[in-house]
Amino acid sequence: MRLFHFSEDPAISRFEPRPVRTPSRRAPGREWLNGPLVWAIDEAHQPMYLFPRDCPRVLLWPLATTRAEDRAAWWGQSQARMLAYVEHGWIAALSSARLYRYELPAEPFEGLDDAGMWVSRQAVTPSAVVEVADLPAALADRDVELRAVDSLVPLRGVWDTSLHASGIRLRNAVGWDA
Repeated sequence: MRLFHFSEDPAISRFEPRPVRTPSRRAPGREWLNGPLVWAIDEAHQPMYLFPRDCPRVLLWPLATTRAEDRAAWWGQSQARMLAYVEHGWIAALSSARLYRYELPAEPFEGLDDAGMWVSRQAVTPSAVVEVADLPAALADRDVELRAVDSLVPLRGVWDTSLHASGIRLRNAVGWDA
């Protein structure tokens, strides 16, 4: 299994555990997920982080339990394995951003059984770093269809479907908190 951490910083020699910037409501017994951790993503789910850090986005993919009507309603004719929605206002930043994909050793990490996310409670030294200079091409290479929309707000309903939906940095989406 390969694990990664994406950053706009090209010179991280060691990842130290730190608390999340914006704590989330966690299930009882899982409050520790807001505490000091090093976060990683598995290879299959890395497209969720092929975006500038603060870019709000929604990624969708079908599950084994996805109903045909949900796929038809949200997917249309796309053959992609994932759909990634961003606001038009973020396309220029997405197109010009450079990220650094740090590969991390799997040993200190524990899986969260949540969209490929893993955490370590101890510091981690990366084993490799690769620059990713063309984020739209990197998404396409991973069979992700990028869709630019005026607003992410109309996508709120996707969480009530049988598709998987991941929303990242939605606090930065225009009108999301309205």
